[in-house]
Order: sequence, then C-alpha cells, then structure tokens
Amino acid sequence: MKKLFFVFAFLIPLITRAQTIKTDVLVIGNGDAALAAGMQSYKSGVRTVILTQVQGFTGQKSGSTKSAEVQKLYKNLTIWEAKKLAQLGETTSKVKGKEVKKMIDSTTYLNVIHNVQYTEISRSGNGWELKLANGQSLKSKILVLVDDPTKLLSALKIKTLASVETEILSYNKNLYRTTVAGISASEPRYLSLYNLLIPNQENLLFIPPGNIELGQAAGATAAYAAFFETKTSLSNLKRIQGELLSYKLALMPFEDIKAVDSNWLAIQKIGVTGILKAEIKGGKAYFNPEVKVTYDEIKQPLKDYYYKAQIWFDDHQNIPINLENTISLVSYVGNKSAEATKTELQKKWNKSYKFSSKYDLNKNLTRREFSVIINEYLKPFDDVNVDKTGRVIR
Repeated sequence: MKKLFFVFAFLIPLITRAQTIKTDVLVIGNGDAALAAGMQSYKSGVRTVILTQVQGFTGQKSGSTKSAEVQKLYKNLTIWEAKKLAQLGETTSKVKGKEVKKMIDSTTYLNVIHNVQYTEISRSGNGWELKLANGQSLKSKILVLVDDPTKLLSALKIKTLASVETEILSYNKNLYRTTVAGISASEPRYLSLYNLLIPNQENLLFIPPGNIELGQAAGATAAYAAFFETKTSLSNLKRIQGELLSYKLALMPFEDIKAVDSNWLAIQKIGVTGILKAEIKGGKAYFNPEVKVTYDEIKQPLKDYYYKAQIWFDDHQNIPINLENTISLVSYVGNKSAEATKTELQKKWNKSYKFSSKYDLNKNLTRREFSVIINEYLKPFDDVNVDKTGRVIR
C-alpha cells in the first residue's frame, strides 16, 4: 500500500482476450460502506473493481445528508469518473447519466462497473470468479461483499454468513488493541480485525452496507491480502492499522480528538495501546488531552509493555509525571541519553509538536504531551506486538 505495504507495483492488463476482467480486490455493493471499501483498496495500491447491482451509488442522491467523510468519498469518485471519461474521449456530463454502465480501463487501479448483475459466483483457486449478465466474467483474489449474500451462500453451500460484530469500548479486556476502526454512535465502539475476518472462509469479507468506517477497514484488509498474495486469515494487524491511520481513519473513537489535530496520530497510537485510557461518559469516549497525567494511570500499562519500566517505577515511587521524570523514564526504558533527549525535545517542543506550553522540565505533562513523547521515544504501538486477544507479546 502506498505508505506501508509497497514501494512500487507493476500494472497488469485488466481484461484478457477471453473478456475476463481480472482484479485484486472486488467490492460488490452500492452503499457508503462499499464505496469506502473500494476507495480504500484503490488508495492502498491494488487493482480494485467496484461492482454495483444498481445504477450508481445510493448515497449520491442524498449526499447533503451524509457525513463530511462520506461526501468526500463521493466527490473523489466523481472527480475520478470525470477524468476517466475524459481519457476515454467521453463528455463529463455523462458521469451521472444512465449511459455509464461500466468503466473499465486496464491502466488504472480503480474501475467501476455500474448496474451489471452477476449471475453466478464461485471459488476459483484461492480467489473468486463471477459470471456477469453482459457475458463477461470477473476474477478476483479477494471479495468484499456489501450486498445481499444469497447467491454467495448458495455457491458456498452454507446457510448463513455472520455479519461483523463491533465491540463497545471497554478496558475490561484488551481486544480494543486489535481495532481497525473506531465508531462513534450512541456509544463508543470499535471493530476488531479478528471480528472482521470470517472463520473458515478465506479471502472473503462480509460487512453491512451503511458504515463507512467498516468499509474502509475492509478495504485495507482486502488490499493487504491481495498485495502480499496471502490469505485474509494471515492479515498483519500492525500493517493494516498503520495503513488506516495513514489515511486518517480513527482506530479509537475519541470524541475530543479530531483528525485535524496536530497530535492526532500520536494520540491515536497511544490510545490503541491503552497506556492512556479514555474517559467514557454520556455515551462518548473522551481522551481529555489537556488533563494532567497521573503516576497511577500509567504505571501498570507501561510495566505491561516494558520489562525495564518495572525497574524504573520501582526506583521512582509516586513521583509527579513532569517533563524531567518523563525524560528519565523514556531514556532508561529506551536506552537513550537523557541529556540528548532533553536537547532534542526542547527543539521540537513548539516547532514540531505544536505544543502551546513552554518547554519546562518542572511542568507536569498533559495527556497530549505525554502521548507524543512516549510515542516518539518508546514507540509502543509500532514496536510491540499483541496477540488476537490484545495481550502484549514481549
């Protein structure tokens, strides 16, 4: 994927002599989640086809009622369609017209087929093959179904496909560390990667039609498997989480931390680790970035992540979490020079980190400041793995 999954890729012809359309990821559906899945897969750098069973995407008719994120997706798609039609010698006025049945181009990583039914679907090796009503066939490594599963169930000879289950954000268990999407609704929720994957059904993802966050998570997961030519069951959690963060999908549903925040990425990463936990009240999760960090809230989480943190906390009992002591902590645990760390932090404090406070070794750190420093100098999200339950692996 553009930032994490690959450095370069080769273009491969999409249509063979037998009029078989070949792609890496196939998304079937016409709602917000299908569009999000297809756009994320495409942005992550693999060949992607979105197949709708109706004319266009349903959300386009009510774009004004959609969230800013969904409206941006539709805008990006409209721009892409307009450019593609222009390249094909068509007028851009046809983008929204019924004339646009399909848009297939072997030189692009995104293709959209509108209003073409598939008559058959079956396994083809490790991937999938569809027979289309227009006489073509479509082969894909990974299938993301955001549509009625009846035909698929019949082909697989199974009775049902369980829809993905999101979890209520709670710190009673560590599964939140495996999140691939944070969802703010009537209560803070998240989607674990391992709730997205379907047991005993490789290279298949099945999600409900309305949720853009689930669609984006499915798109990145599908693209990972396609690019590395692996099974979805072998998905790399950290790679997929990192890819989604690079495209500004919140993994933790913090109500008070928006994507435009200059420290958004660091706070998201530390939030996923649970080193600093959200306050959940009124059906929302609040990170409280400007609240002071306390000794008790970070002691056990950091000890869980680092053996050397256990020694440091034993030697530093109930001290204030000010800048001086935090530098001592990260320098000891991370095997760094304390003096060099002080010099570096002073240079970055306002210019790079955009902190509004002054650099002061005696100041008690806010959760924002502590998150940035821990993320920068210890990298618990990037360098420490967790298992399928979210338990830290050391």
